[in-house]
Amino acid sequence: MNKVPMTVEGADALRAELEQLKKEDRPRIVQAIAEAREHGDLKENAEYHAAREQQGFCEGRIQEIEGKLASAQIIDISQLPEGDKVIFGTTVDIVNIETDETLTYKIVGDDEADVKSNKISINSPIARGLIGKEVGDVALIRTPGGEVEYEIDEVKYL
Repeated sequence: MNKVPMTVEGADALRAELEQLKKEDRPRIVQAIAEAREHGDLKENAEYHAAREQQGFCEGRIQEIEGKLASAQIIDISQLPEGDKVIFGTTVDIVNIETDETLTYKIVGDDEADVKSNKISINSPIARGLIGKEVGDVALIRTPGGEVEYEIDEVKYL
């Protein structure tokens, strides 16, 4: 099985969601199914069918999270010696050479990526263009609007 890179924060978030699903959501759904069964005829019992559907989603998500955690290679960037090189888990400040706009991204695993939180996937075009570069280097990133040059301004190992 291929190991999938994941930050410590990403793994912690998945573990917290798994805990909630197993300790809160699953018992609540089981209780809802039990209550709906008491109402009699299951064929025409919408509450029962809704609760069973919820149970299916809940169990599916539990299996999905357990699978992700089992195949995760958790990388704790704070345990690595600080440097100027862009690697998985680093937070990078880049400057668009043309517009002088500064952007900050944290390079994370696919499941953790969230552009609104400035977290980009290791497999995104921007991250692929930045990996291995150092402070002061210029990265040519292919975007849907064409190629853009970014200078790496700062690399943080947080």
